[in-house]
Amino acid sequence: MGKFDGVLLASDFDNTLLYTEEALRSGAPVPPLPERNREALEYFMARGGRFAIATGRALPAFLNYAGMVPMNAPGVVCNGAAIYDFEKGEYLETAMLDAAARERGQAALDRFPGVAVEAYHIENVIHVVRPNEISRQHEHITKAALTEAPSLPDVPLPLGKLLFEADHETLEKVLAFFTAEGWAEDYELIFSVSHLLEMTIRGASKGGMVRRLAGRLGVSMEHVYCAGDEANDLSMLRAAAEGFAPANCSDAVRASGATLVCDAREGAIAQVVEILDRRYA
Repeated sequence: MGKFDGVLLASDFDNTLLYTEEALRSGAPVPPLPERNREALEYFMARGGRFAIATGRALPAFLNYAGMVPMNAPGVVCNGAAIYDFEKGEYLETAMLDAAARERGQAALDRFPGVAVEAYHIENVIHVVRPNEISRQHEHITKAALTEAPSLPDVPLPLGKLLFEADHETLEKVLAFFTAEGWAEDYELIFSVSHLLEMTIRGASKGGMVRRLAGRLGVSMEHVYCAGDEANDLSMLRAAAEGFAPANCSDAVRASGATLVCDAREGAIAQVVEILDRRYA
């Protein structure tokens, strides 16, 4: 028996487990996983803990980095649209967008010409319509090639997520457009960073999928802990017995009541494990 038996820790990837913001902005290579985080996770798992990634990234955009992450549980990908078993190489659960999502997304593109959208196909293909500078920056940081399509209706189903890319002011107008059309209630529409607006089917969130993952693992939510830095992490931070956030987190996360730890560049997840180490002494 290990001290962390029956404990699940789920962490966001970008700017929580690994700080990628500088690479995104500068075009520099993505840094390695902080050694402090690696050692802490190996310690946690060796004593019975289960560690899972809960990322907004599509599967192909995370697979390029999966080898650097010590983990021993399936992960939440595509911002809550799926649970993926990295050991078996298969999806365990999916929550796909409805058939109307492509047409509604295209209506937003037609209304706002400066917006690009990435469409995440379940078969590990990322399509992009009207790519812009943000799309190319995102392609650099994920190392996942984008397949260009002339329009959203031309992108094949099934789709796990649409990702709208533009400046924040324009994306706020996209969100208002979905609300005015009466479509917003059918989806989860949330910012992962200021220039990325995520769209999944209603109920497909990190929090919802972490709950399902805990059930699959037989872990009580009383012993589920989550860490994240952006608004798309709030659902899992609130679902957890305790939510943690790195010091570099967004204002929305800071105001949520999450327990603040050190900056992601300093090994935020290692500090979370240290806290849990004292709690389960």
